[in-house]
Amino acid sequence: MNRLASATSPYLLQHADNPVDWWPWCDEAFAEAKRRDVPVLVSVGYAACHWCHVMAHESFEDEAVGKLLNDGFVAIKVDREERPDVDAVYMTATQAMTGQGGWPMTVFATPDGTPFFCGTYFPKPNFVRLLESVGTAWREQREAVLQQGSAVVEAIGGAQAVGGPTAPLTAELLDAAAAQLAREYDRENGGFGGAPKFPPHLNLLFLLRHHQRTGSAESLEIARHTAEAMARGGIHDQLAGGFARYSVDGHWTVPHFEKMLYDNALLLRVYTHLWRLTGDPLARRVARDTARFLADELHRPGEGFASALDADTEGVEGLTYAWTPAQLVEVLGEDDGRWAADLFAVTESGSFEHGTSVLRLARDVDDADPAVRGRWRDVVGRLLAARDTRPQPARDDKVVAAWNGLAITALAEFVRLVETLGTGTGTGGDEADANLLEGVTIVADGALRDAAEHLATVHLVDGRLRRVSRDGVVGEPAGVLEDYGCVAEAFCAMHQLTGEGRWLELAGNLLDTALARFAAPGGGFYDTADDAEQLVARPADPTDNATPSGRSALAAALVTYAALSGEARYREAAEAALATVAPIVARHARFTGYAAAAGEALLSGPYEIAVVTDDPAGDPLVAAAYRHAPPGAVLVAGRPDQPGVPLLADRPMRDGRPTAYVCRGFVCQRPVTTVDDLLAQL
Repeated sequence: MNRLASATSPYLLQHADNPVDWWPWCDEAFAEAKRRDVPVLVSVGYAACHWCHVMAHESFEDEAVGKLLNDGFVAIKVDREERPDVDAVYMTATQAMTGQGGWPMTVFATPDGTPFFCGTYFPKPNFVRLLESVGTAWREQREAVLQQGSAVVEAIGGAQAVGGPTAPLTAELLDAAAAQLAREYDRENGGFGGAPKFPPHLNLLFLLRHHQRTGSAESLEIARHTAEAMARGGIHDQLAGGFARYSVDGHWTVPHFEKMLYDNALLLRVYTHLWRLTGDPLARRVARDTARFLADELHRPGEGFASALDADTEGVEGLTYAWTPAQLVEVLGEDDGRWAADLFAVTESGSFEHGTSVLRLARDVDDADPAVRGRWRDVVGRLLAARDTRPQPARDDKVVAAWNGLAITALAEFVRLVETLGTGTGTGGDEADANLLEGVTIVADGALRDAAEHLATVHLVDGRLRRVSRDGVVGEPAGVLEDYGCVAEAFCAMHQLTGEGRWLELAGNLLDTALARFAAPGGGFYDTADDAEQLVARPADPTDNATPSGRSALAAALVTYAALSGEARYREAAEAALATVAPIVARHARFTGYAAAAGEALLSGPYEIAVVTDDPAGDPLVAAAYRHAPPGAVLVAGRPDQPGVPLLADRPMRDGRPTAYVCRGFVCQRPVTTVDDLLAQL
């Protein structure tokens, strides 16, 4: 009997009709394995995963494979996005056993959950042989199997250890991290490493902050060049905006087509701050289009943001997105079709499969004359309309707390920047661009407020965060550390954007819970709470990867909250948490980007900026403060002494004029009323 029909996870629901007697992750499944004296298969994946779909079609939809599984195993299906704690433990085991990891993840375990054989994708013939071999080993070599499991558990326990060496996260360590990234930087194609190439958003956020603190032209150029290369590549959707998960090559040409909420949220922050610091028109356009993608494609009205768009459409990867020259001519006509083929590098031989091409931006449009930009916009609009008539990838509609937190923070920073810079042609566009930017900003502002309310009212249950929801119904899985960190940082961003005290109070409550429930010896943190379900190991990964680690996310939120609230104990907790990461920052900079970004904020101060004004959205002091804010600075604007807003307490206007108060490390400078005086203090 397949037990997935009532699951809230779209990934589990994809397997609800398999001939496999799937169980969700639950105590009853392991009890059944113990009763039957059979091993457990733990199969871990997610809805947008291409190879998860392949293994499902090849093996899990096959009647013979299903019978083999049902007769000899208890099969458990896990959505890694819903249960990142389960995923983390078994991924560590998989990496320890095979030297690599990925999804689908295939783990064989004892009835108490101890893993003894791990792998990833197996073609059907290999998987059948594996099932037969594991079954034989379980029946005839039980002692060896149990010894192997004990060795794996010991290995993953060591990998997840806490309480190791600590050191202050100093300027010297951050300088060394930036230098290491410069050595590993791909100077031809941008980014780091070769194929497959992932968008290094966390490293770019660190480098932008490092540039602000040190004036490093190299750090800025690495960020600018990488951002431009990604924006012009096939990894960026040249029609609808947004970014795919990664490029299968080393030069951003052909993407793995799934689009993840977390990537797009973090890349929105990169392009927003690149635009803020440089005024670059390409960064402005890409920030706008990424915000539009989040608001149009992933926002669920009345809820939050969906997790992802699938890599496949009707079982074919890239079906929605690839083009031939003939298809361009069919949609656009002969002249515009040839022009678009040249602009988007669509050739007869193709850059993808079967003579098709992924659209790339081979010519500059952002600095082109108005006629070229107008023609480009017209072509994009017609191609997108035609593409919308094609079959579309499925959407994973579950709302993940941490990833929604990342999206809220990114959109709040984008909206604030548009408010302060305005939408006029002086920011790198023409009137049509300005109108589009204004429209996107209005929709993005509504979407982020919608998502924040959803997290505050649906995901917060009895003061504790839940990990996921779907269709307005919260799921059972408890929030993990990254949920608390990312959502607390998002609520701090909402406090700064709206000037409302309730968001700061909510952030403080989440941080207090995290400090009480997730703390580990020596200033570190576990990824699961002290009262969470006990797994074979308690995960505590300090490294950043596709998303900030729970530890980095919490440290960033603690830094921001301390600056907004004026309570030094939260800063001390952030310093202690970052000290547990500091020993690996300079040696493994590519995997500590968000921790390093939080460290840059601490070194900078961070600055605490309050602007007392009757016009928070339009006051020139607010615009100047945000445009020139140092790394990690907090900014609150509004009338004095608003309830729940510590930065505005006891700070009156001077001579009835809007007044800026600039503090750093809880030490304040004199109040100023002119933009020039404010910029001198910043």
